[in-house]
Amino acid sequence: MSILYTNLGALNMLAKAADPPPFGPYNMLMDFALMSVLLFIAQFMRAKIKLVQNLYLPSSLLAGFMGLFLSSQFLGWLPFTNNIGSYPYMLVVVLFASLYIGNSEKQSFKKVINEVGDTFTLNMAVEFGQFGLAILFGGFILTKLFPDVHQAFALMLPAGFVGGHGYAAAIGGTLKDMAGWEEAVIIGQTFATIGLLTGILGGLVLINIATRAKATRFIKTMAQLPQSMQTGLVPKEEQISLGNQTVSPMAIDPLTWHLLLVLIASAGGYYSFEAFKVIAPKISLPMMCLSMLAGVLLQLILNALGLGQYVDKRVITRIGSSVTDYLVAFGVASIRISVVMQYAMPILIMVLGGVFFCVFYVFVIGRKLFHNFWFERSIFIYGWASGVVAMGVTLLRIVDPEFRSKTLEDYGMAYVFISVIEVFIVSMVPVFVAKGQMFSTGAVLTLIFLGLVGLTILKYGVHKGKMDELREGEAEIIEQYNRDREARQQA
Repeated sequence: MSILYTNLGALNMLAKAADPPPFGPYNMLMDFALMSVLLFIAQFMRAKIKLVQNLYLPSSLLAGFMGLFLSSQFLGWLPFTNNIGSYPYMLVVVLFASLYIGNSEKQSFKKVINEVGDTFTLNMAVEFGQFGLAILFGGFILTKLFPDVHQAFALMLPAGFVGGHGYAAAIGGTLKDMAGWEEAVIIGQTFATIGLLTGILGGLVLINIATRAKATRFIKTMAQLPQSMQTGLVPKEEQISLGNQTVSPMAIDPLTWHLLLVLIASAGGYYSFEAFKVIAPKISLPMMCLSMLAGVLLQLILNALGLGQYVDKRVITRIGSSVTDYLVAFGVASIRISVVMQYAMPILIMVLGGVFFCVFYVFVIGRKLFHNFWFERSIFIYGWASGVVAMGVTLLRIVDPEFRSKTLEDYGMAYVFISVIEVFIVSMVPVFVAKGQMFSTGAVLTLIFLGLVGLTILKYGVHKGKMDELREGEAEIIEQYNRDREARQQA
């Protein structure tokens, strides 16, 4: 081990002694290669270390922390270039390009409202509420206590919490381009990292509270996830196919086919962004929004050419998820600690406000308004509203191991329309804030939040019973779940 430290130290000394070479393709390749090594080590830690398993920390988050402490800001053992801070926004452009490629199923808005109305309204409300209230609360408090902070500082809390590292990079990139705020992405990535930790650790605390209050319907105590969910390694008998081979490898590799579609849409977003700077220099459209629109256009072209059936959405989703792993890892690794320390108090104030809102949403709004399985549905919202959807799924699976509450199924149906509204929020809110319309933007978002909550009350009413009282349709599902579990145990 001492030999390894010596070699790493020597490598770092050589890098510092020589003039840094111009940034080129191999520099970028090595940045991603080094991060890949860290991701491998992080996954190995997840598979072998019990503490990491019990905390359910994503490998990308662990890799990001290792990158942060092993690079130049601390130990200086890894020769990352100074450009890794630009990778998160670049990767979010690719991520947004993949969102609508492969979407061929049409969904009726009327059907969504009738079948999963409260799932749609309350999942949508948490996003509008977090953005609107954070802008109003943070804008008012921070301008009074910390007049030197940027006017858009409060916006980065929901960008990181409800949006994760992807939205933080997207909104931060827009503010950097339009408002000239260079630290926006760093602040956003900081909030996103804190949000991930708050999501999983806080979620486990909330689950403990709910089980003791007998509010959970499928578990009596803290249940463990399947071993594959803890270690991150799926046993052979549980492994499933990544996707379909929609094209012949004799013509083009199936993975190449799907990857090139995502990169074509990414190129469409980039060149559209550059074109707008020439044609309309006073208009600054977010690049990630343009890449998403390019993906929509590409899918329409594929459908018109009769090629839509040869795009497997599962493969496209996996490509997007792979991008997200690197996005989170580079987002955490590129956080500048000096900037975080400079804004430590504003960050702490906003984080406390964000956590309070998420907890309030679970035990007040979710508890009072969801028509059934209120805690299962609420803890899922808590997970994704403070971290990412994957975090929500992890927390949900702890309290609903077989997804009998239909929380995930209903969310999947509602997300067809939620995703469209999300893109509008991520694209337009930072534009309005950058133009100085901060409080009016926050007020409008807050009114929409209140309207969605009010709509849910009108349709489903307010539940005034205790936490543990059964609601509509729960008894039958719980009874069937218990019968199935007993049958498996007897078999």
